[in-house]
Amino acid sequence: MVVACGFLVIPCGVYDGDGYSEVFHPRFSGDNLKKNKVLYARLANIAVKHRCKPSQLALAWILHRGNDVAPIPGTTKIKHLDDNINTLLIKLTEDDMKDISSAVSIEEVAGDRLYGHLVPHSWKFANTPAKESNI
Repeated sequence: MVVACGFLVIPCGVYDGDGYSEVFHPRFSGDNLKKNKVLYARLANIAVKHRCKPSQLALAWILHRGNDVAPIPGTTKIKHLDDNINTLLIKLTEDDMKDISSAVSIEEVAGDRLYGHLVPHSWKFANTPAKESNI
């Protein structure tokens, strides 16, 4: 699960995919948006149990994945920054983690992660040099 370019910040009933970037983003257009709204609703139901917003639950899920995983939230609004900080107060059990992972599995997310023209520049096509030291 990824916070998805702001998709989890906007209430599902309000988000209609009419913004400029959203119209062209593969996950936010047409049938993909309809399918992904179902995933949002599942996450929103779990968020109610934890008394938080879906975006906070998504960040908490990432934070609980382990020490080798870190969220990189971006925001332009102070209230969202406060929400991000308050995510640290959310405690998830192993069962919670499983529930969230099964409610929003990557296999069910509709649409590509990137705009089509960006795919050739993604990590999938990176030419990473071999590691030269054991440090």
